[in-house]
Amino acid sequence: MTKTITIGGLHLRFIQDKADTAGSATIFEMTVEPAARMPIAHHHESWDETIYGLDGVSTWRIDGQDVQVGPGESVFIKRGVVHGFRNDGGEAAKCLCVLTPGILGSDYFQEIADLLAKDAAPAAMAAVMTKHGLIPSPGG
Repeated sequence: MTKTITIGGLHLRFIQDKADTAGSATIFEMTVEPAARMPIAHHHESWDETIYGLDGVSTWRIDGQDVQVGPGESVFIKRGVVHGFRNDGGEAAKCLCVLTPGILGSDYFQEIADLLAKDAAPAAMAAVMTKHGLIPSPGG
């Protein structure tokens, strides 16, 4: 059963959550609306990310370099590398995100969505990130 979570201009549709794969992977489709972005650059030590472009173009800032990912293109983000993303285009960008192993799941994204709905302080967001293994980047 799929679950969809909206966080501002991001829409995440979970295809396989960490519990579905016994922690092997978390797989979700992410739609990034125009001008939407990951507000806090971060890294994580316990999982890698593979991003595969489906529609539109998203820009991923990976270790200080911008990488555009369009339909049929992919990028691999190894653990420990600071990254974030944004949509600079005029149309929504959609990509498939695969996290391996599946340590981070929909529970993290739901907590973030709930905090945003309450207009929580940035410190509360950073605390949830840290609790789930995401390490905010200084100045990110």
